[in-house]
Amino acid sequence: MVVKAVCVLKGAGETSGTVYFEQESDTAAVKLTGEIKGLATGEHGFHVHAFGDNTNGCISAGPHFNPHNKTHAGPNDEVRHVGDLGNVSATDNVAKIDITDKIITLTGPHSIIGRTMVIHEKADDLGKGGNDESLKTGNAGGRLACGVIGIAQ
Repeated sequence: MVVKAVCVLKGAGETSGTVYFEQESDTAAVKLTGEIKGLATGEHGFHVHAFGDNTNGCISAGPHFNPHNKTHAGPNDEVRHVGDLGNVSATDNVAKIDITDKIITLTGPHSIIGRTMVIHEKADDLGKGGNDESLKTGNAGGRLACGVIGIAQ
C-alpha cells in the first residue's frame, strides 16, 4: 500500500515549487522529492507546520507540527518536532529536494496530509542557536512560500 502526497509551494515573491511525498507502508520512512525555485543561494529551513490553513498567507499555518510537545531540532535528532526537516540547499536559485525521513508519516493520527509545508528565508540552526527561539523555530526567519500537503494519485 503506497501512499502518495503532493505540495505546491507558492509565495508572495518569486519563490515556488512542488514537493512529492511517498510512503511504502505505515511503518516505512517517507521519501520527499521535488524542487523549489526563487531561493537565495544557501540553506533554507524546511518544515511541516501544524495547520493546513493559508488564508492569511503562510503565517496562518501556525507553528511547526509538534504533536509530542518536543523542542525544535534537526531531522536526525532523537528529540525533535515531527515537522522538523532541517534545511534544503539552493544553488543558482533552485533547491533540489531529496529527503528521507522516518518521523513524518502520511498515515495515522499524526499524518502530515492536510498540513502546510513551509520554506523559510534563512538557515535552520537545528535548535543549536542557544536561545529560546532556536528551540521553537531554529531561527529560520520569515516564510518565503508555503502550500498545503494533499493526497496525490
